[in-house]
Formats: sequence, C-alpha cells, structure tokens
Amino acid sequence: MSSATIEAGLSTDALGVHRALASLQEELEAIDYYHQRADVSDDPELSAILLHNRNDEMEHAAMLLEWLRRTLPPFDLQLRKLLFSVGDIPALAKTGAPPAPAGLGLGLGNLK
Repeated sequence: MSSATIEAGLSTDALGVHRALASLQEELEAIDYYHQRADVSDDPELSAILLHNRNDEMEHAAMLLEWLRRTLPPFDLQLRKLLFSVGDIPALAKTGAPPAPAGLGLGLGNLK
C-alpha cells in the first residue's frame, strides 16, 4: 500500500501528525548527512558551511518536535520526563509520571 493511499484515509489531525513525523525524519537525516560531510571534508571553509547547514536543520527539527509536543499530549509527557534530565536515562524512562512543570518564575531557585 502506498503512502498516498494510507494518507487518503487519515483524519485531518492524523494527517498533520504524519506529515510532521515524516518531515522530522527528513530533517534528522539531513542533520546526519551534513554532519558526516563536514567531518570528512579537508576544506575548513566547506566544513564550516556544512556545519552551519546542519545547525539550520537542527532548528527545523526542533520546531517540528515542539509542534508534535504541543499536538500529542502523551509525547509531551515523555519529553517532560526525559529531556534536560540528569541521571540514568533508562532508569528515568521507567519512572512514573514526569515531575510537575516548574513555575513561571525567574528560575533562580530558593532565595531564602
């Protein structure tokens, strides 16, 4: 069954998620390609351009990831549990609910 056939039967919401996930995959592949090419280049200027392009692809991937986080609440929960964490990642994945989101303060911690 072709991708077009599958897409034809999807709801509008599912089609949006599909498009975002497919685009995220493409952005991650582009990051990998640019990273590899920069790594093997003997020309420092070309390497710098390739790394710049890689970083642009990272921005695109991050934008898609944020859209997916906002659109899929279970994905949001997993990202809140694991991203920017410390400690053993598999152990964190086995824990229950993610920690409560921090308040909207200045991030200064306890000032007492």
